[in-house]
Amino acid sequence: MHGPEGNLFTDVPDSIREEDFSTLLATGHVRLVRIVSTGQATPEGEWYDQDKAEWMVLLRGNAGLRFEDEAETRILRPGDFIDIPAHRRHRVEWTDDSEPTVWLALYYEDSPKPDTL
Repeated sequence: MHGPEGNLFTDVPDSIREEDFSTLLATGHVRLVRIVSTGQATPEGEWYDQDKAEWMVLLRGNAGLRFEDEAETRILRPGDFIDIPAHRRHRVEWTDDSEPTVWLALYYEDSPKPDTL
């Protein structure tokens, strides 16, 4: 049996009004998503507060990621990755508007129960 296949950079839009979220793989425990940003940011005053943990890697472009409990924005470049625990409030301060920013995000249960794996 074969799983999904493709190329992460196929059909990357050059300019879009809103971020593009494409689910690449989903099971009962994890979801793998390609996100494309072209200058988008989290609206002022808003924070992500997710029920699931998120491991993400920046594949192309640049972005600024800020955590509510940190004073400085982290600058992310291609190859940078980070693991964000569930409910750690964060926001995207900016994404590159001169080229698409491509992220790969893996959403998963922060502390899986032994009987569910």
